[in-house]
Amino acid sequence: MLTGPEVAPASGGPAKQLVVFLHGLGADGDDLIELAPFFAAALPDAAFVSPHAPQPCDLAPFGRQWFSLQDQAPHLMLDGARQSAPLLNQFIDAKLAELGLSDDALVLVGFSQGTMMALHVALRRKVAAAAVVGFSGLLIGPEVLAEELASRPPILLIHGQQDEVVSFGFLEYARAALEKVGLPVLALACPDLGHSIDEDGLKAAVAFTAQTLNGARG
Repeated sequence: MLTGPEVAPASGGPAKQLVVFLHGLGADGDDLIELAPFFAAALPDAAFVSPHAPQPCDLAPFGRQWFSLQDQAPHLMLDGARQSAPLLNQFIDAKLAELGLSDDALVLVGFSQGTMMALHVALRRKVAAAAVVGFSGLLIGPEVLAEELASRPPILLIHGQQDEVVSFGFLEYARAALEKVGLPVLALACPDLGHSIDEDGLKAAVAFTAQTLNGARG
C-alpha cells in the first residue's frame, strides 16, 4: 500500500472532498503536499493526501518514480503506468472508504509524471472523479484511450511554454486526444514558465477544483 503525507480539512470538521496530489519523477509526496494550504483556502472541507510513488527513482540517487523513464518509448511508458495504476487505485479507494466519500468528491492533481498517472488512472475509473488537474505533463497511450475509457471527468491542463523537460507541444496533443473521445478539457498556457508551477497556474487549478467540486456537490 502506498503511503504519504496527509493534511486534514482546514475547517476542523469531517472531510467532504478528497484531493490527491501526484508528484513528478525524482520527487516524493512531501513535494506537492505543500500546495494543500492554497487549495484549502477555497476548499476548507477537503482532505489532502500526497502518496509517495512506489519505486525509487532510477535516474537520480534520491526521490521516487511511478515508472522508469530511462527509456521513453511510448509503449514502455504505457506499460509502466499500467503497472503502477493498481497501487494508486488501491490507495485512492482506501482513502475514499476511510473518509466515507465517493469518486464525485475526488480530485486528482498531478505534476509532470504525476499528471501522466492522474490522466491514466482517472479516465479508467468506473465512476468519474469531480476533476483532474494536470501540470506540465502528457497523455500516455492516446491510441488505446477510446477502448479503455471508463469515465469522463472534467480536466484542466496547465503547461509552461518554456518547459525544458516536457515539451509544451504535449499540451495541445493531449487536449486534442482527450476531446476526440468526448472529454471536457480546458487548457492554460503559461508564457514565461518552465517545468514548474507558477501563481497563475496555481490560481487556475484552485478555482477549477473548487468549481467542479461545488458543482458536483450542488
